[in-house]
Amino acid sequence: MYALPDPIWPVAVLAFIQAGDGIMCIKPMPFIAQCFEDVNWPRRYWWMMPPLKFAAAAGLIIGIWLPYLAAITCAALVLYFIVAITMHIIARDFGRNLFLNATCMLLICIATGVYSFLP
Repeated sequence: MYALPDPIWPVAVLAFIQAGDGIMCIKPMPFIAQCFEDVNWPRRYWWMMPPLKFAAAAGLIIGIWLPYLAAITCAALVLYFIVAITMHIIARDFGRNLFLNATCMLLICIATGVYSFLP
């Protein structure tokens, strides 16, 4: 396993995606709010999503120079999206949010981890 990402561009792209997602969660866009509703995510916790997304973006970017931070952040994002997929399955939400959003993001996170951190 590499301590620093090589190449760095997948990590930078994933950080950009996470930052964009964080911005869209500040005042959840309608499709994000609907996703939260569909998986029964309590409204009182919606405020936590932007800081989590921004922290992930920051961890990925800082991890370009700080050994292992980007790899740990990438692994945490894999776990995050596994939990998200599980919540969709439990809620029987088998639509766009499960397949296009959560599953695609899980695959992007896995691909980033494999491509940038494994020899």
